[in-house]
Amino acid sequence: MTLSAEQELLAPITLRSELPAETLREMYHYMALARALDERMWLLNRAGKAPFVISCQGHEAAQVGAAFALQRGKDFTLPYYRGLASVLVMGMTPTEVMLALFARAADPSSGGRQMPAHYGSRRLKIVTQSSPVGTQIAHAAGISLAEKIKGGDAVAWTSFGEGTTSQGDFHEALNLAAVHRLPAIFQCENNEYAISVPIRQQMAVNSVADRALAYGMPGVSVDGTDLLAVYEVTRRAVERARRGDGPTLIEARVVRLTAHSSDDNDRTYRPQRELRSLRQHDPLARFVAYLHDHDLLSEAEAQELRAQIAAEVDAATEAAEQAALPDPETLADHVYGS
Repeated sequence: MTLSAEQELLAPITLRSELPAETLREMYHYMALARALDERMWLLNRAGKAPFVISCQGHEAAQVGAAFALQRGKDFTLPYYRGLASVLVMGMTPTEVMLALFARAADPSSGGRQMPAHYGSRRLKIVTQSSPVGTQIAHAAGISLAEKIKGGDAVAWTSFGEGTTSQGDFHEALNLAAVHRLPAIFQCENNEYAISVPIRQQMAVNSVADRALAYGMPGVSVDGTDLLAVYEVTRRAVERARRGDGPTLIEARVVRLTAHSSDDNDRTYRPQRELRSLRQHDPLARFVAYLHDHDLLSEAEAQELRAQIAAEVDAATEAAEQAALPDPETLADHVYGS
């Protein structure tokens, strides 16, 4: 029996053993780098040096797994505010991330004008979002429509939280993408909390992926703490998009290991038992255990890598802190009024 594209996408996931050991170690490197940068940004916020931090801790496997299925320099990435690991894989450097955090003139995302975590780079085809959540989803549909009109085969991949699926942008974008069979991939990183609102108060369906059926596209729900599972699901979705078979909705079920943001106190709405158990679902620990179990990374190699990453984060922080602030004379640049 031949499976349709939709049936094939929803088939059980098996680990892709043909991935080279070097690639698997590189995946771990990006996960560990994102975690180290994220932790440093929280420290800078608590020290009064950074105004706002919104974390990707717990989302790293979903982001790195998906990004490795894309083609850097060709495909478009439209991440949401937790997309730190995504943009690192696509080519943004730790220094560039820190330049945005400190609002320095050399910040590639906005020249120091946007809030932190509004990632953007024309050079890397990373398209920034706006502060109202969900804007990037409609932009992904538009970019993929333009790509189809031009006759190209680049994919537009976008990410968002499950709370954002209650926004009109989500529904309009998915409907447009499905009707025109656009090369778009919509990744919902479902951590079960829209700030302080649990998922049961956000939607009546059991899974975000269930919503795909209403638009006529495949929807798949995957364990977002399993890097290889996310990679495999996204790889199939990319192949489907490049064939001209249309978009896919992926729900990556992740954990949010921190409060919603540096301005939030999740102890006021998350049960203590839940908070204590979070680290048992840490995707970083899960993947490094996989590498150890398969003799792909020794503990000594892991420690050496973490030391290298710590030095890289130190250097990025120092470079960004010493970088020039925007010239006050440019304050009104790119600002329009009637």
